[in-house]
Amino acid sequence: MTMTNDELQAAARRHLWMHFTRLSSYADHEVPVIVRGQGAYVFDQHGKRYLDGLSGLFTVQVGHGRVELAEAAAKQASELAYFPLWSYAHPRGIELADRIAQLAPGDLNRVFFTTGGSEAVESAWKLARQYFKTIGQPQRWKVVSRDISYHGTTMGALSITGVPELKTAFEPLVPGAIKVPNTNFYRAPEHGDDPVAFGIWAADEIERAILREGPDTVAAVFLEPVQNSGGCFTPPPGYFQRVRQICDRHGVLLVSDEVICAFGRLGHYFASDRYGYQPDMITVAKGLTSGYSPLGALIASDGLIEPFLSGERSFLHGFTFAGHPVSSAVALANLDLFEAEDLLGHVRANEAAFRAELEALRDLPIVGDVRGDGYFYGIELVKDKETKETFDDDESERLLRKFLSPRLFEAGLVCRADDRGDPVIQLAPPLICGEEQFAEISGILRTVLEEAWKQI
Repeated sequence: MTMTNDELQAAARRHLWMHFTRLSSYADHEVPVIVRGQGAYVFDQHGKRYLDGLSGLFTVQVGHGRVELAEAAAKQASELAYFPLWSYAHPRGIELADRIAQLAPGDLNRVFFTTGGSEAVESAWKLARQYFKTIGQPQRWKVVSRDISYHGTTMGALSITGVPELKTAFEPLVPGAIKVPNTNFYRAPEHGDDPVAFGIWAADEIERAILREGPDTVAAVFLEPVQNSGGCFTPPPGYFQRVRQICDRHGVLLVSDEVICAFGRLGHYFASDRYGYQPDMITVAKGLTSGYSPLGALIASDGLIEPFLSGERSFLHGFTFAGHPVSSAVALANLDLFEAEDLLGHVRANEAAFRAELEALRDLPIVGDVRGDGYFYGIELVKDKETKETFDDDESERLLRKFLSPRLFEAGLVCRADDRGDPVIQLAPPLICGEEQFAEISGILRTVLEEAWKQI
């Protein structure tokens, strides 16, 4: 039986535990209920339309309401709804692994499926640990990642994550996760206007960390091509090339965490292609299925699987629903849409127009920086543009949670107002968007940010 809106609200308050949500926020007003989507837009229980400026959660690349993906899921479910990849295989899983390997850079030819991004990151750390034990280097188990980075919520992925407020409730975490500076050039005054020098410094901080810990104890470096938390920190020129050299020099694996950045977000199937570096592993999820069914993957180099191809060894790891037949069929249909509609070319052709709309907001006194690439941008908010003075915790609470988040949604824009780091607004619209949606995004942002500045 279909619930009425009142019944939905009562059931949501009584039984639904929403993720990363202050449940007290809905004590005296409605829980937003999104009931359908079409293209770049979603609609709530009252029929109100919102521009999905975050692609759900950096996920719905091909837009909402794509019947092709629903039909692929239904067809597969009627043929083989479920079978595990534990000692068995199924056609869609094999076909998808082959297709991903064809797209992945270099010798990344082995695809280990998961059900999401956290599991993919967890799998990468576990593979790195078992790999080094298998080849006779059991002391290599530590990992390096960046300050304010986000890599997931499982205990290993959370340990790699560099956002303190997400971690303290669950400590002690997995030991051996070392943090280094991120690539926030806006907050790097010591390097003036030289992004190349800043990139060299930031990369060399990774080497300094490896040397401090002891190079023979470090297994891997985990980096997002564009760091999400903190507001879309892009890599300075030459940064990843130097990191690759550092990893090679010390025998450390380079993991490109592309859970957000892969499958078109930056105009390429893999962001490592955009920025010109070769990882040893890539972690993916989200855009692989455009969110129409849960799926993630760890893509590993031929060298990493080599020790497991003979004898009695196996990678002692797996998930019940990893590489699910329905999800795999959806992913294949999703990739078909990428090709048929040239979504990668569409992003590359239109990203300059998207950037221009957002850059135009720099005339607002509250906008300190606009940064990102492709269809993935962050707008940093400041109290003073000249000094780059940011907001304190209480001010951020009032600005982001009490005003901007509800007001932007009320104005018809789904985006993220975030203060993991300095206060930012993040945008990642579906890859089908064009100038009409860009103008709508910037128009709503201008109106609401002007209102926010008046309140300050």
